Amino acid sequence: MEKFRQSMYDLIVETSTNLPYDVRRAIREAKEKENAGTRAALSLSTITKNIDMADDNVLPICQDTGMLTFEIKVPVGTNQLEMEKKIYEAIRQATKDGKLRPNSVDSLTGENSGDNIGPGTPIVHFHQWEEDYIDARLIVKGGGCENKNIQYSLPMEIEGLGRAGRDLDGIRKCILHSVYQAQGQGCSAGFIGVGIGGDRISGYELAKKQLFREVSDINENEKLAQLEDYILEKGNTLGIGTMGFGGEATLLGCKIGVMNRLPASFFVSVAYNCWAFRRLGVTLDPRSGDIQQWLYKEGEKISFKEDKDEAASTEQKEEAREVVLQAPITEEQIRDLKVGDVVVINGDLHTGRDAIHHHLMDHDAPIDLNGQIIYHCGPVMLKDKEGQWHVKAAGPTTSIREEPYQGDIMKKFGIRAVIGKGGMGPKTLKALGEHGGVYLNAIGGAAQYYADCIKNVEGVDLMEFGIPEAMWHLKVEGFRAIVTMDSHGNSLHQDVDKSSFERLQDHKEKVFA
Repeated sequence: MEKFRQSMYDLIVETSTNLPYDVRRAIREAKEKENAGTRAALSLSTITKNIDMADDNVLPICQDTGMLTFEIKVPVGTNQLEMEKKIYEAIRQATKDGKLRPNSVDSLTGENSGDNIGPGTPIVHFHQWEEDYIDARLIVKGGGCENKNIQYSLPMEIEGLGRAGRDLDGIRKCILHSVYQAQGQGCSAGFIGVGIGGDRISGYELAKKQLFREVSDINENEKLAQLEDYILEKGNTLGIGTMGFGGEATLLGCKIGVMNRLPASFFVSVAYNCWAFRRLGVTLDPRSGDIQQWLYKEGEKISFKEDKDEAASTEQKEEAREVVLQAPITEEQIRDLKVGDVVVINGDLHTGRDAIHHHLMDHDAPIDLNGQIIYHCGPVMLKDKEGQWHVKAAGPTTSIREEPYQGDIMKKFGIRAVIGKGGMGPKTLKALGEHGGVYLNAIGGAAQYYADCIKNVEGVDLMEFGIPEAMWHLKVEGFRAIVTMDSHGNSLHQDVDKSSFERLQDHKEKVFA
């Protein structure tokens, strides 16, 4: 098995940087259905550019390279201990090479291991079978979509849909609600895997395993096949749209599995995955470890380079105003912005995620943040031989995690703008009005698109929190984002949530016997 380590390295790199063909087809279909010139069309245009950029540069599609989960089937007698050791070595190398972001963090101390290895990371499941080859599959699932996983215990009352019983129609309500609750925070349009039955642990595991199925796969269970089609159709009537901006494409795939349960328990577990659906697989020679075949790469590979760019027509269709900002920004400039404006940022930009926000509540900032812009981002960074840092991937993280801190920190330090994805809540919205601030929504997962806008790394502070959580000081050019929360009390996220909830209520009546 001398080639196994290299094969695992190749699988990791390819999964992180190159979307599988079935996912590309689903995204193209969504793009073709979306109304031209809308915010959703602009988002999909950015997404498809990012897919090609990541593929061309062999760099992460999304900066959050997430939790690595391997599902590996091996012939009887294969040395699984040695295979796991080689997988760890491959992960360490991929992290060192900037193909993975260091994501393994001690849950008690917050210390980052720096190499993606630690208790519980990665997840490696081995299964013996009687075939004479190895089947190794990997899914790279980021924290933003992982946070939108949800589990229901039937019977129960579901907001907007009423009573859900222990039957197929109750399951239907759970799954439809899971699509609604994700909104744009899971980087819609997304995919869902559903596990019916089991206990709380095995139900979630079954749900995640459904994500290894091909998008075009038809369920062998006729009732579940009908339910998958129903959810895919009705999920796209909720109007949540790409990035939660509203639109036609909310759900790109739904796969459902079922297992037995205890009489007292009835769980419906949903694993949500963003549009950056990174999962690939290979078959291997069990003697050499060489790759024999790549999985999820059947048919023609789709490139989006020749697609029509919908971004050019956005201003005309939605009458979006484009405003250029460069820090330090004044309150007057911020008060002039309104939801729907497209902001182009040049100059200084400073990253700040969970650890930074928690730290700033009780400490001084390492630099003067008055009039500055904070970017909710945990980039992939590499240092060259001269000691200079370079950004390898830098898309936005989910902002709602900073809701307990954001408004207070903006007032305390004079921050005028925050960039992230998925929007924020009422506390932040209130603070934007009181202080004179704005929330800008960048396109989740578009890590190469935004990395290309970063022209220099000026410095870094608070590296003790690890690379993703440190405060990086960046110079950017042409960094585009959309105003989705302004200083006048307007929130696109609240509007889409309200309208999609109203549409959700249209599905109260029983559908499946």
